[in-house]
Amino acid sequence: MTTDFVVYIGREALMTTMYILLPILGTGMIIGLLIGVFQATTQINEMTLTFVPKIVIVFLVIFLLMPWFLDLLLGFTTEIFNFIATMPH
Repeated sequence: MTTDFVVYIGREALMTTMYILLPILGTGMIIGLLIGVFQATTQINEMTLTFVPKIVIVFLVIFLLMPWFLDLLLGFTTEIFNFIATMPH
């Protein structure tokens, strides 16, 4: 196992993580900004107004994108197992 191989696996793991987390965190950020603008314009300062829609929409995004997430994770895991199988003893 060379240093380049370890760096490659680390980079692929980080990229897979970013591909999975970016839609979830991006959706949460956009919804938070929209609710913040709504609260600023209407002067409603209710704490549950920020959390409940954000949680519901983030869970909806996770539920809708779960097949894609699983496909990414399966591809990464298959690639790792293929590398392990071809490594010399």
